[in-house]
Amino acid sequence: MNAKRIDGVAAATRVLQTVRQDVAELTQSGVQPCLAVVLVGDDPASHVYVRNKVQRAAEVGIRSLEHRLPTDIDARELLSLINTLNADPTVHGILVQMPLPPQIDEASVIQAIRPEKDVDGFHRENVGGLVLGQNVLTPCTPTGCLYLLEQVLGELSGKHAVVIGRSNIVGKPVASLLLQAHCSVTLVHSRSKDAAALCRQADIVIAAVGRPRMVNAEWIKPGAVVIDVGINRIEENGRSRLVGDVDYDAVLPQVSAITPVPGGVGPMTIAFLMRNTVRAARLQNSLPVQPAAIR
Repeated sequence: MNAKRIDGVAAATRVLQTVRQDVAELTQSGVQPCLAVVLVGDDPASHVYVRNKVQRAAEVGIRSLEHRLPTDIDARELLSLINTLNADPTVHGILVQMPLPPQIDEASVIQAIRPEKDVDGFHRENVGGLVLGQNVLTPCTPTGCLYLLEQVLGELSGKHAVVIGRSNIVGKPVASLLLQAHCSVTLVHSRSKDAAALCRQADIVIAAVGRPRMVNAEWIKPGAVVIDVGINRIEENGRSRLVGDVDYDAVLPQVSAITPVPGGVGPMTIAFLMRNTVRAARLQNSLPVQPAAIR
């Protein structure tokens, strides 16, 4: 079987081009989409993520604001900043980079962001709206996964999808998005019995569990499409490298399409963060808002 390597970089470029056009239209109408990014502490990875997000925002014409706060900041100070950003009509999206220092409760911070400015899609109102099928801001990585699937398969209705992992960040929201696309959805997790057998029934497998190369060829039905969300750093042959939750080389001969790691799902996350910022700007200005997933 000639498997198709799903190019997340190219897909993200297409999404960002659409975002750039939408930003230009909004700006001409007097609305300049703006994303506020809050970074607490000195975590090196977080600094890289924030730099990439700010760079992408500039590329598509989104104004960005950076707020860099010390590691020992009091939770009340952080919440005060969020309240200020909530009240600022020129700020459309608020993103607090995780993880946060231990003295700050992450759940409280997420719930402090107004739902219409929650471009991560993690606020309980957005989570509930997603489950109910409402047109809300949805988590970026799961929405990116759905976009990749629709690019490969077109119509998803009637497909059987297995999601490995039940996290609030990926597993649960991507299952809800797949249900909205009229898939039959099975969630596989650490308590599932014979997870491999459940996965072998799937037309679509989405792996988001955080265990390097856990999914091997015995888990995959011939011709299935595999979306690998995992990003795991391992030491191999004396060097460090990134691998997914799927054993890419072992699975490749029997799938019809698969995302690599890196270069698959990763680029989609920032692309859909930019798109959520534009959708948030539209929501807050009572302008028409596209559905969460785009084709």
